[in-house]
Amino acid sequence: MNAVTKTEAQENLLPADPYISMIERVMMDPSSDLSKLERMLEMKERLEEKEARRAFDRAMAEAKSEIPPILKTGTVDYTNDKGKQTYFKHETLDGIAKIIDPILSKHGLSYRYRSKQENGQLYVTCVVAHRDGCSEETTLQGGPDAGAGKNNFQAVGSAATYLQRYTLKLALGLSAAKDDDAGKANDDAPNTVSEAQFVVLRDLIEQTDTDLGKFFMAYGIKNPEAQLEEFPASKFDAAKAQLERKKAAK
Repeated sequence: MNAVTKTEAQENLLPADPYISMIERVMMDPSSDLSKLERMLEMKERLEEKEARRAFDRAMAEAKSEIPPILKTGTVDYTNDKGKQTYFKHETLDGIAKIIDPILSKHGLSYRYRSKQENGQLYVTCVVAHRDGCSEETTLQGGPDAGAGKNNFQAVGSAATYLQRYTLKLALGLSAAKDDDAGKANDDAPNTVSEAQFVVLRDLIEQTDTDLGKFFMAYGIKNPEAQLEEFPASKFDAAKAQLERKKAAK
């Protein structure tokens, strides 16, 4: 046997995992303490979980560096029965998926959803998982979206799509870019709240039973049916402080 063959043979005999080798030796010894074996198994599980977490964080960081800002290509434009118009642009779920799915797959990442209805609220959870076993969950809740003359099924479906989009954005830390119609960006358009700020305001509004239309009017937003995600970022701190005072007073 030459030196190269001998080295390869020796490498093939080495255990892939030293903990497996130690555990096997303990199991083969009839005098071994079973509690020691249990501790070794627990240690091995903790090390595997730690390594899976590192792999997940590394994959998320690498994928995030490749994901571009998502364009707001979807449009909501309707007038309710009171004659009030609602208009805003947003990212679409299929538009986000088209961009991120190949990048996530490249780094061993995937996502899926769970949902449930409880007390008139729809709960949607986005689960982002890595092939090594680590995963993270992001959950949001909301009522059915009954705007624009939707029936009950359409209202729930619209809310589900909305919550899927936002849980995915929050889970991956996605940023949005305005669709500037072939490069004609509107520099005067105000920056809107981030996903994290949106969640803070939404929760405080729900906890204080604040009327959304009156809330917008208090900050100079004349359309009482404006969407919370369009709230100006420059007014976030003041709005948050006001809502927190209202919550404390309750």
